[in-house]
Amino acid sequence: MKKTRKLIKWGILGLVLIGISGFLYMQSHPSTQVVPGSAQQDIVFTAAKETLVSQVEVKGKSLYQQETMVYAPFGSRVAEWIAADGQQVQQGDVLFRLDGTALASDIAREEASIRKAELESELGQYASGVKEAASGAFTNETERAAALADRETARLNRELAEVNTGLARKDLADKKTRLQAADYRSPASGIFLYDSTVKRPHAVSDNQYIGKIVQLDQLQFLALVGEQDVFRIKPGMPVQVKLTAVKDVVLKGEVLKVSKFAKTGTDESSLGQLAQFEVIISLEQSEYLIAGLSLSGQIETERKEEALAIPTMAVLREQGSTYVMLDKGNGQTEKRSIKTGMETPEKIEVLEGLQAGDVVALP
Repeated sequence: MKKTRKLIKWGILGLVLIGISGFLYMQSHPSTQVVPGSAQQDIVFTAAKETLVSQVEVKGKSLYQQETMVYAPFGSRVAEWIAADGQQVQQGDVLFRLDGTALASDIAREEASIRKAELESELGQYASGVKEAASGAFTNETERAAALADRETARLNRELAEVNTGLARKDLADKKTRLQAADYRSPASGIFLYDSTVKRPHAVSDNQYIGKIVQLDQLQFLALVGEQDVFRIKPGMPVQVKLTAVKDVVLKGEVLKVSKFAKTGTDESSLGQLAQFEVIISLEQSEYLIAGLSLSGQIETERKEEALAIPTMAVLREQGSTYVMLDKGNGQTEKRSIKTGMETPEKIEVLEGLQAGDVVALP
């Protein structure tokens, strides 16, 4: 009895396994529908009018549209830092103060040096005039030649002194202008950002980079595009922009500028690397936008409304001719030459050879 129950149990288990195996086989080998006059049903597409859009995909970063750089007007000890990092400032606000003592001393020394040179020049001219007046008539040609040489030398020395004095005055004026900037005032309104590498140093050097003033609500999209697409992109083209960090946000943009020079380091064709070109894209304002975000965009390079289109896979090309297989019904097809227009990765516009509603078969 126990043996019988065991056999029944194993029999039921075997039937279940056979049923599962059969089901899996049918799922992996679906049956095909047979159409009269055809060994197998063809895949067909209907020519229809629709909007075709050609796009170029780009990637890049967001950056500030306008940046005003701040540099130290002269080398000095910093007397006081006033503006904080990230602070809103207005044009004319004092950002920091430099100690102008050393520069003021330099200015005083140069003024004294210039005045000394002017007095020496005046004294030289006076001495030369006295010498000429006392010499009287020349007794011979040698004395005459020597006097002319002295006169010419004196003239050249005066011109040289004037040139040197002019350069010294220019340098002096530059130092006075820089000293006036010891209380450095903001050249623009916006958010002041310190240099990320060195913040609030105790001393600065001539023209040292301090930071920048930016407009947080004015950002743009710096993208890179390959050489195969750069000539398709023109200023004014619309762009749909997505933020990598915020998937659901889609921003509107517009191409502002397309570089005609390859980005440095991407034009080494000998290494098999395709050249990359910069594209500047304007961005609409958004609470999600800050500088440095990763962005992607779809640049609309061409759009055509009411275009008669069929899938790209249905178009055949052979020996310079372009054609499709027109479905005549009952499994019959006819080779039909066509003339194509605009193309996208998925669809092709048909200019001649088909009408809306025509059915083409995938060969």
